[in-house]
Amino acid sequence: MPSTLPVLPDSSPAAAAPETGWRHARRANSLPEVHGSITVPPEGASFWRKLWAFTGPGLMVAVGYMDPGNWATDIEGGARYGYMLLSVILISNFFAMLLQHLAVKLGIVTGRDLAQACRDHYSRPVSFVLWVLCEIAIAACDLAEVIGSAIAINLLFGIPLVWGVVLTILDVLVVLFFQSKGFRIIESIVAGLIFVIFGCFIYEIVASHPDYFALAEGLIPKPQIVTDPHALYLAIGILGATVMPHNLYLHSSIVQTRAIRQDEPGKRMAIRFATIDSTVALFLAFFVNGAILVVSAATFHSNNLREVADIYDAHKLLTPVLGAGAASAVFAIALLASGQNSTLTGTLAGQIVMEGFLDIKLKPWMRRLITRAIAVVPALIVTMLYGEKGTSELLVLSQVILSLQLSFAVIPLVLFTGSKLKMGVFVNKPWLQAVCWIISAIILGLNGYLLFQFFTGA
Repeated sequence: MPSTLPVLPDSSPAAAAPETGWRHARRANSLPEVHGSITVPPEGASFWRKLWAFTGPGLMVAVGYMDPGNWATDIEGGARYGYMLLSVILISNFFAMLLQHLAVKLGIVTGRDLAQACRDHYSRPVSFVLWVLCEIAIAACDLAEVIGSAIAINLLFGIPLVWGVVLTILDVLVVLFFQSKGFRIIESIVAGLIFVIFGCFIYEIVASHPDYFALAEGLIPKPQIVTDPHALYLAIGILGATVMPHNLYLHSSIVQTRAIRQDEPGKRMAIRFATIDSTVALFLAFFVNGAILVVSAATFHSNNLREVADIYDAHKLLTPVLGAGAASAVFAIALLASGQNSTLTGTLAGQIVMEGFLDIKLKPWMRRLITRAIAVVPALIVTMLYGEKGTSELLVLSQVILSLQLSFAVIPLVLFTGSKLKMGVFVNKPWLQAVCWIISAIILGLNGYLLFQFFTGA
């Protein structure tokens, strides 16, 4: 008989590490090809040098809050209710800021992304179900990118929707090319496209001459949002399209691209500057989402065109109503930039989720082709059979699918960051944990109501 017990395999629950709260020892780094690849200034460096080093991941996360899936809801909300639903966009962004802060903490403190954390904490069957649900959500997000890009190509160049959908497959080659050039290159491209979108909507706002007093008043919540059933439905749609589940997985991984000191002061500094980065970026996302609604309110609601409900209607009417010759073209350029930006971040989210949950790696081109094929096939079929109307409805459906998955990302994130065993001194303070659960309950309850309305046809 040997005098010592055999070493248990890493996948055994008995191999748990009670001192950390995780079942397994630390696994391979998230996105290993770029992990810790960006240097961070020393502790004594200036505030602005440190902030610059951590700037980038927040902008990549902000992309998900201004992707084509948000546009239809914002357009209809502005056309039908004027500036009233601006308050919903603002509140949704505050919720998103807090949840992204939790994702930052999880990644920096534990060295795990959310997918890895779920795999380490839950049993294999539960992890597998969570992975399947997350893959469905990423495919739904990719579907919105495909449709948004195809619509933008159609509006700008007159290329039929079917061929526009097919052209989006070329995104695979573009993403793979830039991924090989380093993570800062990808961050720079994303930032550039965001500022294109930002500039486009500054032009649209100036051209639409909004009522700035009514705009400011719209930032204050009104009882009508709850008492009017259709306003409530749109408000829930805005909330559901704002907080994206794949962004929580993405952010918890890409914050680890910074080579920080692995001690308490180093992690505190990283959390501080990564949170500033994401908060500022999400304010930019709030501007874009709010600008879509403001332009719609100023252009359509103010001129009694209150039945405008989709991207095509908005594009056709912008120039004739505003009298600004470039309004429709600028709108389409912003939509194309939005779709392309979402492609870049969606690719990374897909890689993070597959590697984190399954602990396996695929060639980047294979991973991207699989995800894009899942999105392109239904988009192609619907486009051929139903045309413009079908793609608009498919865009809405993609957001409903995202809402379905949201709870399966938010609840584990709040649980993990609220665990003293997992987070140590970085655990959420009691007041913060209480706020997180309240926000989670609001988001999940409203998304549940949205899904009930959708499936019952209410």
